[in-house]
Amino acid sequence: MAPADTSHKTDKADKADKAALDKRTRRFEEKRDRILDAATVLINRHGLKGMTFVGVADIVGLNTTSVTYYFKRKEQLAAAVLERSIERLEAMVAEAAAQGSAELRVRHYIELHFRHFAGRRLGEERPLASLSDIRALASPHREALIERYNNLFRAVRHFFGPPGSTRDKLRQTAQTHVLSESLFWLPVWLRQYSVGDYPRVGERLWEVLAQGLAPDDSPAWQPRPLAPQGAGSNGLGSDGAGMPDNFMRVATRLINQLGYRGVSVERIAAELNVTKGSFYHHLEAKDDLVLECFSRSYGRVSRLQRAARASGGSHWQQLQSTMAALLHSQLRGEDPLLRTTALQALPNEVRGDVLARSDRMARRFAGMLIDGISEGSVRAVDPLIASQVLMCMLNAAFELRDWAARQDMEDAVELYAATVCQGFFRAA
Repeated sequence: MAPADTSHKTDKADKADKAALDKRTRRFEEKRDRILDAATVLINRHGLKGMTFVGVADIVGLNTTSVTYYFKRKEQLAAAVLERSIERLEAMVAEAAAQGSAELRVRHYIELHFRHFAGRRLGEERPLASLSDIRALASPHREALIERYNNLFRAVRHFFGPPGSTRDKLRQTAQTHVLSESLFWLPVWLRQYSVGDYPRVGERLWEVLAQGLAPDDSPAWQPRPLAPQGAGSNGLGSDGAGMPDNFMRVATRLINQLGYRGVSVERIAAELNVTKGSFYHHLEAKDDLVLECFSRSYGRVSRLQRAARASGGSHWQQLQSTMAALLHSQLRGEDPLLRTTALQALPNEVRGDVLARSDRMARRFAGMLIDGISEGSVRAVDPLIASQVLMCMLNAAFELRDWAARQDMEDAVELYAATVCQGFFRAA
């Protein structure tokens, strides 16, 4: 008797096993994505330092042991969050790069970011993590992700086409930096608008970046030296020469270079050749130091804005003078402004105050822009949006110190300022 054919039973069992495996895989991936989403929210709120397994588990509704089943160590989870965000940005860059011209590529890239943030507000998109804490990761995650971010930056720079000269490449690097930083800064001020306004806001942002702030008949870059009153006063030392001011200056520079987690009280004290006790004589904790550094930085911006108003000339020249003074400090000076990336280090109860003060600085720039528009010395732009671009551009300039070191200082200041003065597509 011939053996019975059981192949159909085997096929059926194989299909059932595959279906069960697929179900377990989907369940695994869904739970993993939920963990990554929760970790992203915590990183955006508190930085890498403030993201914990306990916090993630609480958001997801799991116990801590369940989280460690997916990610054995916090460093692995943080790296996975940042890697996922870079992957999504890479997809956006690839889509924008397919457009037919430099203008269309940049414009589409901006539109993709606004679509993402609209989706986030509507609960239809997963969050993108802030990438400002990449340097806080330990090896080997840090080096791998920094390299991917650098490749992402180069891909965005390719939006502008092949450079025709060394100066073209310098200008494209500055433009790419301002574009990227302006988009990273969006979550801070976009919350002031409803989702229905996003298309208009995106269009106005595009106009500022593409065409700049100066009218077509604007005179050449002609900033004036400024002499702000009370430049040494910062609330911690009346003459700017005491130990508190030294701590502010050194701490600001180190935090800008290494990130909040990369700077210790010991390192700051060692830079000044003093003891840790000297630090704690003036300040209670490192968070207090960050808060005072922000206060000091914003105070300097305010003094320069007031000095520019007092200097006379057109409102456009006043803006130029303010930009030039701040860019000198950011690109080469020993006493730069504190990067806004340090905001994540601050406790929630004080971060709002720092953001409110940043908004006041931006509104003062907006006032200068409105006055310039009224007198005809500034292009007609949305002043609230343009002022946020100005704040972001000035603050982020610290990251281009190596770029500035490859050229004459005055040329570097003028070339970088041209990103918002002349815009990306009017620059000579």
